[in-house]
Amino acid sequence: MSRIIEVTISPRGVTTVQTKGYTGGDCLQASKFLEQALGVTATDHKTAEFYQGQPAEQTLPQAQ
Repeated sequence: MSRIIEVTISPRGVTTVQTKGYTGGDCLQASKFLEQALGVTATDHKTAEFYQGQPAEQTLPQAQ
């Protein structure tokens, strides 16, 4: 899947930035420059793609 950053501006001036094709925190890095240019982030919704590719942390006690 190709990587896309989609920017939508509503008639009221509300801007939405959505990344597609990124997994994990890569989407945050890719869209960071847009968020900085546009100003304050009002809401942040993470999709299922954000949670893909991030290994779950699990700690197991060691036997001694």
